[in-house]
Amino acid sequence: MNNNYIVIMAGGVGSRFWPMSTEEKPKQFLDVLGIGKTLLQQTVARFKTIAPAENILIVTSAKYKALVTEQCPELLESNILLEPCMRNTAPCIAYAAYKIKGLNPDANMVVAPSDHLITNEAEFIRVIKNGLEFTVNNDTLLTLGIQPHRPETGYGYIQADSINNEKLISKNFETDNRQAITDNPLNVIAFKEKPDLVTAKEYLAAGNYYWNSGIFLWSLKSIVKAFEKDLPEVAELFQKGAAVYNTNKEQAFIDEMFPTCMKISIDYGIMEKADNIYVQPADFGWSDLGTWGSLWEKRERCEQGNTVVGEKVHVFESSNCIVNMPKNKKVVIQGLNDCIVVEDNDVLLICKKEEEQRIKEFRAAVLND
Repeated sequence: MNNNYIVIMAGGVGSRFWPMSTEEKPKQFLDVLGIGKTLLQQTVARFKTIAPAENILIVTSAKYKALVTEQCPELLESNILLEPCMRNTAPCIAYAAYKIKGLNPDANMVVAPSDHLITNEAEFIRVIKNGLEFTVNNDTLLTLGIQPHRPETGYGYIQADSINNEKLISKNFETDNRQAITDNPLNVIAFKEKPDLVTAKEYLAAGNYYWNSGIFLWSLKSIVKAFEKDLPEVAELFQKGAAVYNTNKEQAFIDEMFPTCMKISIDYGIMEKADNIYVQPADFGWSDLGTWGSLWEKRERCEQGNTVVGEKVHVFESSNCIVNMPKNKKVVIQGLNDCIVVEDNDVLLICKKEEEQRIKEFRAAVLND
């Protein structure tokens, strides 16, 4: 367990959860589920069963340092990695990997977003532990693929080779019972962009396509080797900081060098190029909570399909709505169907769930007032 390291990516701005999520306080720092814990706090708590607190790192924007420190006081201050600007996920992961390399060259890593929902945490922990056992014994880059339950057009997909799935299975997985066979990672054929509905239905029918969770597992040695092979300019940049990581000179180095790094995702930069990519099929009640609609699906709903946060909200003749109101705000809603109703930061948003892709447009209009 002491070789397990967790890297939590917490730098996004969560614009699709506006007006509750703002650039000053994005959704990972909010209690969007109304349970008394922010999404970041839930993520950290979940991973404390996988690695000790001193091995949990959070990569975030420099402007969110105070929020992370306030919400996660159990973490080491030196484990809050501050990006001076946004450069997508590959530089974020490279920074964390080269910092960890200076702490423990035998590290085994999990990289995960800070703002996802996991409803079956016991199954999540089981899958992660099995995956770490796989990556510590094999030079592979493993990603978690979520068993699809519907033809979802809002997620990317991973196409797995369900036939040639025993090309590289370590001795720890050589067993004849059904559970172990299910737990075997599969070779990845391709990563697929978000599909249209017809294509999503084809993926669902094929049976070997999984939602791309954006959760990765690998040994430190495997990911460093991948950067050196497929993103050598990124590897070279962060390798230059080897002497200053985990010292009081680290932040100055990052502030100077990070803005010079290319903007590129880990998917494009590494995962779509490497030849040792595996996917672990899983099903643990996952959602990336990318939209208000996805939150509506996961929250507990009344018989009319409404889900409400707010102690003084009264709903009449309305159905399938998601309502999120300040604690003491008195609200009466009548005659709405399939709507998002959210008030926060002096903004009231009322729109159809089917039009929520326009929230960025609505946000821009308000900000330009």
